[in-house]
Amino acid sequence: MSEQKLGLIGAMSISVGGMIGGGVYAVLGVVVLQAGAASWLAFTGACLISMGASYSYIKLNQISGKKGGSVTQIEAFTGRSTLAGMVGWTLLFGYIGAMAMYAFAFGGFTVELLHSADLLHTDSVFTLPLQPLISVAAIGLFVALVVAGTQVTGWVETALAATKTVIILGFGIWGFAYGFGTFGFEPVAPIQFGLDRLATPVPIVIAIAISFVSFQGWQLLVYDQESIRNPERNVPLAIYASIVITIILDGMIAILVFSYASIDQIVANPEVAVAFAAETFIGPTGFFIIAVSALLSTGSAILGTLFSSAHFAKGMIRAGLLPDRTGNTEVGGAPPRTTIILGALTAVLVVIGGLEGIISFGSLMFMVVFGAMSYLALQQRHRDDINPIPPLVGVVGSFGAFPILIWNMYTNEPAVFGTVVVTAVAVFAVESLYFGRETIWAGVEQSGRTIADFAANRRTDAETTSTEEPSND
Repeated sequence: MSEQKLGLIGAMSISVGGMIGGGVYAVLGVVVLQAGAASWLAFTGACLISMGASYSYIKLNQISGKKGGSVTQIEAFTGRSTLAGMVGWTLLFGYIGAMAMYAFAFGGFTVELLHSADLLHTDSVFTLPLQPLISVAAIGLFVALVVAGTQVTGWVETALAATKTVIILGFGIWGFAYGFGTFGFEPVAPIQFGLDRLATPVPIVIAIAISFVSFQGWQLLVYDQESIRNPERNVPLAIYASIVITIILDGMIAILVFSYASIDQIVANPEVAVAFAAETFIGPTGFFIIAVSALLSTGSAILGTLFSSAHFAKGMIRAGLLPDRTGNTEVGGAPPRTTIILGALTAVLVVIGGLEGIISFGSLMFMVVFGAMSYLALQQRHRDDINPIPPLVGVVGSFGAFPILIWNMYTNEPAVFGTVVVTAVAVFAVESLYFGRETIWAGVEQSGRTIADFAANRRTDAETTSTEEPSND
């Protein structure tokens, strides 16, 4: 029924909730180490690229007349289901990378929170690092919630999203009030905007590439348009508005973190940099509030992404783009088996990869998909209702950031580079084997028949030769 569908505000809330909080808490420290006080410019750049990609998604939906994301539109415009399937797999692994990033940050904030409350005096359990153990446990909890059903997931997600948004907004206003000495506050530290960093733009560009994974939450609306009233109007408005809101809030937080947190703190624990900044001008209470907010934010991000990616995978199974054994598409809501598989892969990535590697892997996956969709829209620039500039921004930004991020990892983080490359090659190999399975199997059968025929011919020739040999008598 129409009254059960989301309006514009509800759709905006979903999109904002998918971008704000989890990403900035997990990524911010790593971005600040690259761009310093100009981190807000890096987030702004990544958001603008995301805006170009979102415009491409929206226009392709309008032109094709089919509601859906990358898989739907690529198949509609190219007619190549295999290509669409491989893009879908890439996007799915991008979601796994995003969830691993959120889970990693969740574990980091939990450890720091327990340390600050003097409830924890070790960083390991039976020689195993505590942080990844907590991250894996959190993944298991949210897998259980998604398996429990859509209604339970919706209640939890709504509560978490509302709480984290209020805390982040309050942190931003309070921080700037202290920085500028407004509302009767005495300035604690000068607010730094890092405009002088524009003279050396390379670190900012690298930071844009790193932060890419933080700005993919708006895609949730593209995949669930049937639950939104008047999607032709409300989906584009909700996406554009949520990206603008994200630019403002994430930019505020980035400025405050560099202004108030020390570089030593950020280097030591990049995933909890926001909490250190809050402690500087609010005190231990600020650290506690932000740490709790981060747990809510990253938890919300894990839950929402897991729920959405499980539904996305469900559609791919129906289309024959994923093996049938990965989930039952006849069940209502997210298929339990699919959800468990996604959770397990996320847990593996958390265990084998550090924060930088996880972030880079997720960003690379989304760059490929966003770039492909922007290129597809750019090909339709001859249509009167398409402005070529946004898709061009998406193409140049996505495909331009890709080699820059690869180069940065290879040059400065060889271990991370190795992990990401091995993971990406493994993903591509599995994709290629799956979509080429019929051709490969046909080749194997043909080879088997050829070998059998050859063997049979050899036996026939041998028998013929034997019967034709002259007797020695």
